[in-house]
Amino acid sequence: MSFDQQFEIVKIREGFIAALDQSGGSTPKALRLYGIEESEYSGEEQMFDRIHEMRSRIVSSPSFTSNRILGAILFEQTMRRQIEGQGSAQYLWEQKQVVPFLKVDQGLAEENDGVQLMKPMPGLDELLQEAGKHQVFGTKMRSVIKTASLSGVKAVVDQQF
Repeated sequence: MSFDQQFEIVKIREGFIAALDQSGGSTPKALRLYGIEESEYSGEEQMFDRIHEMRSRIVSSPSFTSNRILGAILFEQTMRRQIEGQGSAQYLWEQKQVVPFLKVDQGLAEENDGVQLMKPMPGLDELLQEAGKHQVFGTKMRSVIKTASLSGVKAVVDQQF
């Protein structure tokens, strides 16, 4: 399947976008909510192994289908890992017909002028090149607008585009 097919699906198909992009800061809470306590892993490497196991179970579930799920947002480490012997993005597309996206932002800066801009993203060009090699369709990044400040909203638009 090609980029054009994925683009057409994103354009016309109804469904959810699964947010499977918890980063290091939010991972312990996500694991706790899933039933895995911090005492069940030791250190960051094991924590990311557990979260990948959780994501793999979710994605490989018979309920996780393109009938319900339009796309899935992957964390950078997830993109580099495998699900059932295939790269994660490749598995999503080839086995599930779910369009893969990659979270590229590094979190939010402190609020200023009614908005939170994205933190700087060093290495973005290299990450995008890698994402292309992993057959990722698109990216996800976010800023937050908290008040209707013209200059703040302009700063968000300038940063995003």
